[in-house]
Amino acid sequence: MESPERVEVPAAFEDVDVDVLVQLIADMMERLMAINDQIPLSPESLTRFHSRAPPGISILDYLRRIVRFTRAERSCLLITLHYIDQVSARMPIFFLTSLTCHRFVIAAIAVSSKCLCDAFSSNSVYARVGGIPLGEFNVLERELLRMIDWHLTCTREVLQEYYVSLVHTYSKGTYYINDPLSSSGISSDSDMDYDATPSPTASPAPPPHPEPHPIAPPAQARASSSSPSAPRREASTILIDTATLAPEAPRPPTLEQNMAFAAFQQQQQQHEMDTDGS
Repeated sequence: MESPERVEVPAAFEDVDVDVLVQLIADMMERLMAINDQIPLSPESLTRFHSRAPPGISILDYLRRIVRFTRAERSCLLITLHYIDQVSARMPIFFLTSLTCHRFVIAAIAVSSKCLCDAFSSNSVYARVGGIPLGEFNVLERELLRMIDWHLTCTREVLQEYYVSLVHTYSKGTYYINDPLSSSGISSDSDMDYDATPSPTASPAPPPHPEPHPIAPPAQARASSSSPSAPRREASTILIDTATLAPEAPRPPTLEQNMAFAAFQQQQQQHEMDTDGS
C-alpha cells in the first residue's frame, strides 16, 4: 500500500489554509471522542452540553459548516482546544464525547469570536448554524463562560503550539511543517489582539488527571516564542498550568441531572428495543 503524499503546511498557524486547520482539529476531536465515548455516563457528569443522541453530522462537516456561514477565524478555531483543556482541568468529570462535542464547539467559537474579532455573527446566526434553538444556545454560551471562568484569551505562542501538535499527530500523516521552530513571524493579515500578559503556561505542570486524554498530545517539536532570547516552553500534554486552576469540588447530582439521566437511559433502552425488534 502506497503511503499518502505528504503536503507541507506553513510554519505559522496564521498562514495555514482554514480547511486544513479544520481537518486537523476534527481529526484530533474524533480520536478524543473515540476514547471518551468508552467512559460510562453518570448523572453528576451531565452538563448543558450533553445531547440525547450523537448528532447526525460529523464534527468535520460541522466545523466546515461553521466556518462557511460565520467566517470563523483561525485563532477562534484553535482557542477552542484551549477552552476544552481549561474545562478538563477545572471539571474533571467533563468529557468531550460524541454527545458534547458539537454543542461545545459552536458555543466556544461564538464566545471566542466576540472576544478576538472585530466582526462576528449574532447569537441567532450561531444558533441557526449550529442547529440549536436560540434560547438554548444562549444558555450554552453562559455555561461555557462559567466553566472557563471568563478566561477567554491566551498568548499567540499557546495557539502556535496547539497547531504544531495537531500537525505532528494528524492520524493520516498527510501534513508536515518543514521548520516548526520558525514560528515567530506573525502574518500581517491577522487582526486579532491576543492577551499580551505573560502566559501561565511557561512552566506547565503535569495534569493531575491522566484520563480522559486532554486535547493537546505531546508535541514532537516545540514552538519557539516570538523573542529569540526567550526560553522555550517544554512540550506538554496540556498547555495550561493546572496549578493555577482550582478544580471544582465534587458535588452530588442535582435533581435536574438525575431527571435528565433517567430520560437519557429511557431513550437508550427504547432505542435498543427498537433495534432488537427490527
